[in-house]
Amino acid sequence: MINETDIKQAIDRVVTRTFQMDMTWDWPAGVAFYGVGQAYLATGEAKYLDQLQTWIDEQLEDGIPTLTVNAVSIGHTLLILYEQTKEERYLDVAVQMAEFLRTDAVRFDDGVFQHTVSQNYDFPQQAWVDTMFMAGYFLIRIGTLLRRNDWLEDGLLQYHAHERFLQDPETNLYVHGWDHIAQNNMSAVYWARGNAWAAYTMAEALHIVEVTHPSYMKMYDSLRDQLSSIVRLQSIHGLWHTVLNDPTAYEETSGSAGLAAGLIRYNEAIGAPMYNTYIQKAVPAILSKISNNGTVMDVSAGTAVMKDADGYLGVAHQRIQGWGQGLALVFLSSLLTNKWVKDSSQTE
Repeated sequence: MINETDIKQAIDRVVTRTFQMDMTWDWPAGVAFYGVGQAYLATGEAKYLDQLQTWIDEQLEDGIPTLTVNAVSIGHTLLILYEQTKEERYLDVAVQMAEFLRTDAVRFDDGVFQHTVSQNYDFPQQAWVDTMFMAGYFLIRIGTLLRRNDWLEDGLLQYHAHERFLQDPETNLYVHGWDHIAQNNMSAVYWARGNAWAAYTMAEALHIVEVTHPSYMKMYDSLRDQLSSIVRLQSIHGLWHTVLNDPTAYEETSGSAGLAAGLIRYNEAIGAPMYNTYIQKAVPAILSKISNNGTVMDVSAGTAVMKDADGYLGVAHQRIQGWGQGLALVFLSSLLTNKWVKDSSQTE
């Protein structure tokens, strides 16, 4: 049974531990603080918003670094702060980030973003599924908020291109990356967190994009087919393996949380509790991965497109990671706002 008090206490532990981490203006903070923002929206705890504002204000005072596709993920927090405080300075920086994507981000094949992790790592003409969260989802959000159709359409372009290059038509799962120079998917591994980036952001987009927009059904069909495969790969413990189709691979918490959150948001988009059984199974499993001090455990470290499946199996998963904190918060917050999950907990 889901206990709302237990969920809120877990959220508070995770948020507290997250703000004890030292993070820079980059994607670990981008995902972590997106999760904190969702926690604020789900609980109304003012201290969460205050802590976000303090962190962002300190960063803005120091000056933001050179942007990359990954670093644009901080824009999600800027949008939350703007929507809640109406302070234009947050929106001004978010607009600057959207303009960077439109005019300066490196692209290939008619506008697909080349994935850039940081200024020190460059992957020429490679598309990674991570970009769907870091940049594509951000453009859809800010484009809709400001009625900037060019940004919205650019975000949708990223979704459709990544579907074209990364979603396997046989399994409907997403592989991690595409090398446009070699014209292949490199190791072509079905990585759990990568599939979570795709599933969660497409589910969120279904709540943003108008149903009459041609892109709506493209995203819906891609997500519908992906999730039908995802649920059949859930382990008996309620999590997913870091290599989704390898039952010997370790069960990984960030990908599991993102996938389960995607199931929740998809249920809400279609207006039916289709995947409640799988969501309910994930709840105790993910809660068991949150330590007493709020560390989300068994989260794989930063992961490039590895050379083979063994490369993914060898990625360390012993340390706290910003994206693990954030995706766990996304899942837990979704539980608090999903009517079918709450209703089912009350009838057990």
